[in-house]
Amino acid sequence: MAAITEVNAHTFDALLSEELPVLVDFWAPWCGPCRTVSPIVDELAEELDGKLKVGKCNVDENQDLAMKYGVMSIPTLVILKNGVEADRIIGAMPKARLKAEIEKHL
Repeated sequence: MAAITEVNAHTFDALLSEELPVLVDFWAPWCGPCRTVSPIVDELAEELDGKLKVGKCNVDENQDLAMKYGVMSIPTLVILKNGVEADRIIGAMPKARLKAEIEKHL
């Protein structure tokens, strides 16, 4: 099973230094679309293991990180390459479409 990092102020810098692209899922437990996207992100973490690192950031617990990345609505998925934002996906979408968006950056 692919490891998914719980993103917070202490773990975020390590993700920025990853050689692989990083997908950060900004979510909240009360968010319906987030609950739809979360299992899809889990499946993609497994399928793309070794090509992509995945982290999940609870915006209620990590408001500073959400503000730093300008997260205005959730779910927001941010793809980082070499520590820099390469793409941003906002809202829920089908697995095939989400996977295609991510694979552009692998």
